[in-house]
Amino acid sequence: MKFSQATSSRRKCRKAHFTAPSSLRRKLMSAPLSTELRNKYGVRSVPIRKDDEVSVVRGTYKGREGKVVQVYRKKWVIHIERITREKVNGATVNVGVDPSKVVVTKLKLDKDRKALLERKRAGKGLADKGKFSEAEVAAMENVD
Repeated sequence: MKFSQATSSRRKCRKAHFTAPSSLRRKLMSAPLSTELRNKYGVRSVPIRKDDEVSVVRGTYKGREGKVVQVYRKKWVIHIERITREKVNGATVNVGVDPSKVVVTKLKLDKDRKALLERKRAGKGLADKGKFSEAEVAAMENVD
């Protein structure tokens, strides 16, 4: 009997994570939505994108807000405008922030992003599948 290809080996999971291609890193680099957006769209988190507006909730830059300038998938970080530091030679560079340490406050919506939100919301609706309502249970009691 052949089992699924999923593994729980720490070694293999870490290798799969750190050698993941860019297409998978997009999904792995998701960020949670703010409470308002979560209630509005019925979705908890989305893959982060270039022009989203975010607020940092952990770390040195906690409380800072800004627009995502770059999603640097190779380094597993995002760059946010106005979160920079000055190098010794005087040049300013963006500081990488982990996507899980930010909250998305405003989404850049296009047709693909709207479709993604609709798909995720529809998936949540299937949680009630197979459940009986109280009216159906009461009707079933006097069948025999």
